[in-house]
Amino acid sequence: QVQLVESGGGLVQAGGSLRLSCAASESIFKFNRMGWYRQAPGKQRDLVALITSDGNTNYAVSVKGRFTISGDNAKNTIYLQMNSLKPEDTAVYYCSGDHRWRGAYWGQGTQVTVSS
Repeated sequence: QVQLVESGGGLVQAGGSLRLSCAASESIFKFNRMGWYRQAPGKQRDLVALITSDGNTNYAVSVKGRFTISGDNAKNTIYLQMNSLKPEDTAVYYCSGDHRWRGAYWGQGTQVTVSS
C-alpha cells in the first residue's frame, strides 16, 4: 500500500511563509506526477501545484509566483514552499500522487491557517 504523509502545516501571519512536505513510501520516480491540492471549509478541493516525473510544474493562477513545488528523489519527498501567504490560502492541504501502476493516492491532509 502506497502511503503519502504530509507535514509542515500550521498557523502563520499574512505575509509569512511555510513549507509543506509530502513523504512517499516509494520512490517518487514511480509516480507519473505528484501534486498539492487544498480544500477550504465549504468549498471543493482545488489544485494548487503539480510536478511531473520529468520535472515539469504547473500552478494555480492564485498561487503562481508565491508558491513553489519541488521534489527530492533521494528522500522520496515533494515540497510546497509557500511565501507571501494570504488569509485566503487557509485550507487543508493534501498531497496526491498518480502512481504509474497503482492509481491515485492521497495523503491525510495538513491544516494551513493564515491570520490577517
